[in-house]
Amino acid sequence: MCLDAVPGAERGLFVEHGKLEAALDVRLFERGARTLKLTEEGRALFARTGPLLAELEETAVAIGSGGETPRGRLRISAPLLFSQTAMGRLAAEFIRRYPDVRLEVTTDDRMVDMIEEGYDLVIRVNPAPDDTLVGRPFLHDRLVVAGPGMVRLAAGIMPAVVRGNDSERSWTVDTTDGPIEIAVNPVLRLSSLIMIRDAVRTGVGVAKLPLSLVSDDIDCGRLVPWGNVAKSEIALWALYPTRRLLNARVSAFLEFLRNSFPQAVPEELAAYLKR
Repeated sequence: MCLDAVPGAERGLFVEHGKLEAALDVRLFERGARTLKLTEEGRALFARTGPLLAELEETAVAIGSGGETPRGRLRISAPLLFSQTAMGRLAAEFIRRYPDVRLEVTTDDRMVDMIEEGYDLVIRVNPAPDDTLVGRPFLHDRLVVAGPGMVRLAAGIMPAVVRGNDSERSWTVDTTDGPIEIAVNPVLRLSSLIMIRDAVRTGVGVAKLPLSLVSDDIDCGRLVPWGNVAKSEIALWALYPTRRLLNARVSAFLEFLRNSFPQAVPEELAAYLKR
């Protein structure tokens, strides 16, 4: 690799390469008469530190130019349901506001490794505590039991549409008259909440669904709410690594989410989906 052709962020590794190798007691470069190449250990080090060096360079340029205009690539991982219902429009609105940002959004319900997979931000539902990540919830939702009116009038065990391998035979529901138990018999199993909602609309049974997803159906009388599922609060978090600088792109997207849902309540998401 010719030193003159090395990108700015990677060149930062070469400037003090001798001192760095001595400090780490690891050979990071293969040296030729006119070339300098990374060893396997050097490539591993750059994979870890390259994003930080790039952010430092970007911050220095932004400060030097007297502004923090978001620009460059922003990679986000978001959960399936939020991606299917809201993320496409949110992403389009964001890049219209910040045309210098190259936004990439992937859909995944698993907790990705942000450092290894190169994500700047992840959106997750009720994430487990993680010392390597920091963030805040930007939206809240809750599960409700909903179904067509004819199912609500049925006695005994209710036919139910459930997600995946849900094996529950009864649901605790908070109503205006207090908590009640609903005995259910799963008659249909589906992997997507949107599929479950669409199936329930046909009258096949009741289901536990996010309020934001069925708010319009409830308002127009297509589905009848039985009440809130007990202890079913949902929080959507925007998370980023504690080890990374909060660059202008991430800061802008966090602020964009806060402005899109200023009250962070399910009714706001429901209203957004109706637009």
